[in-house]
Amino acid sequence: MNVPDTPISPARAPIRQLPDAAANRIAAGEVIERPASVIKELVENALDAGTRRITVDYADGGKTLVRVTDDGHGIPAGELPIALSRHATSKIDGTDLLNIHTFGFRGEALPSMGAVGRLTITSRTEGSDAAAEITVSDGAIGPVKPAALRRGTVAELADLFHAIPARLKFLRTDRAERAAIIDVVKRLAMAKPMVGFTLRDVSGGKPRVTFTADPGTGDMFSALDSRLARILGREFNANALRIDAGQAEITLTGFASLPTYSRGSAAHQYLFVNGRPVRDKLFFGAVRGAYSDFLHRDRHPVLALFLECDPMLVDVNVHPAKTEVRFRDPGTARGLIASALRNALAGAGHRASTTVADATLGAFRSESTAPLIYQTNVASRPAMLNAPGFHEVSAPVFARVEPETEVVESDAPLGAARAQVHENYIITQTVDGMVIVDQHAAHERLVYERLKTGLAGRGIPGQALLIPEIVNLAPEDHASVLGLADDLARLGLHIEDFGGESVCVRETPALLGEVNAEAIVRDIADELSDCGASQTVTDRIEAVLSRVACHGSVRSGRRMGADEMNALLREMEATPHSGQCNHGRPTYVELKLADIERLFGRR
Repeated sequence: MNVPDTPISPARAPIRQLPDAAANRIAAGEVIERPASVIKELVENALDAGTRRITVDYADGGKTLVRVTDDGHGIPAGELPIALSRHATSKIDGTDLLNIHTFGFRGEALPSMGAVGRLTITSRTEGSDAAAEITVSDGAIGPVKPAALRRGTVAELADLFHAIPARLKFLRTDRAERAAIIDVVKRLAMAKPMVGFTLRDVSGGKPRVTFTADPGTGDMFSALDSRLARILGREFNANALRIDAGQAEITLTGFASLPTYSRGSAAHQYLFVNGRPVRDKLFFGAVRGAYSDFLHRDRHPVLALFLECDPMLVDVNVHPAKTEVRFRDPGTARGLIASALRNALAGAGHRASTTVADATLGAFRSESTAPLIYQTNVASRPAMLNAPGFHEVSAPVFARVEPETEVVESDAPLGAARAQVHENYIITQTVDGMVIVDQHAAHERLVYERLKTGLAGRGIPGQALLIPEIVNLAPEDHASVLGLADDLARLGLHIEDFGGESVCVRETPALLGEVNAEAIVRDIADELSDCGASQTVTDRIEAVLSRVACHGSVRSGRRMGADEMNALLREMEATPHSGQCNHGRPTYVELKLADIERLFGRR
């Protein structure tokens, strides 16, 4: 294979200082990735300025125009030129780079924008006689001029990347860039529910509002609840669990969805650290671990979580875009997220999402436009009554329910059993409606929870390997796996240092039967590298428990008596997580009487 010659000249070039224009363009490569990056930086500046309302305008996906208008405290005319110079900021004084209480602090955004586009800033402080305006294009800063503005700041960037046209080729379609802009604005709107946001597409000179959110009122939780309903939809609010947990130095608040309200990707998972929207693999790993017992790996909950801690405990100066953070003690943060979510899910009891009932009602509605016929064909009635899959309560398969018991059970959340259809679905009557229960899925969850409880009390026994297995790892994986040795031992996986970069596996979880010990250790190492913690052994053990529960539960096709069905319902009401099976599917559907009456035109 021919290796091309290196382009570096053998002759030494002198070391020289890059001009400011070149330095700003280099910085812009990290800070200004696309139009959404511009909007993020400008909106964060507006929020740091104490604004109450923000209006964001963009044209052609933000490629030709981005404009952010706020009613914050503004910039004095004399400070406008220095605001456009590199590393100039009012957020910090430079003595402490950890104690950060603002969105911005690096002083790179505005000069970077001026280096790759035509930037104009108009601002007026409260009490000043007039507004002032300054323009920078291709890094050349113009003079400060008088302007007309009542209050706040207007930052406008036109012709993004016109100074470096090659960067334009890396931008996506206007539609894709518009979607990225909306996502950024919505994330910041969630971070600041007390601030009003308006997003407009002004392409072609015809403004069109693409997102709007009024300032929140009441306490922060009420404002956040309203803001999430506006962004994630009212269905999310109806199917979300409130999260409020904390320790001495770190707290977690927000909302997380029930397992039965999930999505096919993690795109609807939002984390905020001290009010800053971030994307952190530690966070996604903690969420996956908390929901691992309820959802398949290809399903993801919807949530918005707000982590608050002392700024000294988290480093936000990891990347110029400020979307990544590094915790001083990542284990504490991850543990808080996982435990808070698990406690909330346990507190939900047998609750299932309301969307399940909505989908059921939708399936019941007839799509036919033909008129309904209410006549009964007497000749066909015996055939209908003898049709397979339906058993009346008076049939021998049921024990007769005494009136007193019937009243008590009808008052219960899941009601009293009335029928079984297709030998798999239990029909119950509640005080204000009816419930349809999947008997196999429900009992599978109950058996699974019993197995887990019993296993937690006894611990996971290990089975000794006849010949201990030696696993060679990379240096960083060797250290991380050994650091988890005590936790793995409680799960039945016993490892120890074998010298060098190897570990010795002496026992594996007996519950897993015959396993590939090396594969388990390497999977754990990969997960530790990816998420900072491992659920691999726990997930495998719980997967086995789930399979055992599936085989040990009431099978589809089995006829159940009334006593059995009611006992199943009462146990569901007393068992956490019984609203969904081990795979995240609902175990029951509840229909309110009012909805049923609407189906039949009674309301």
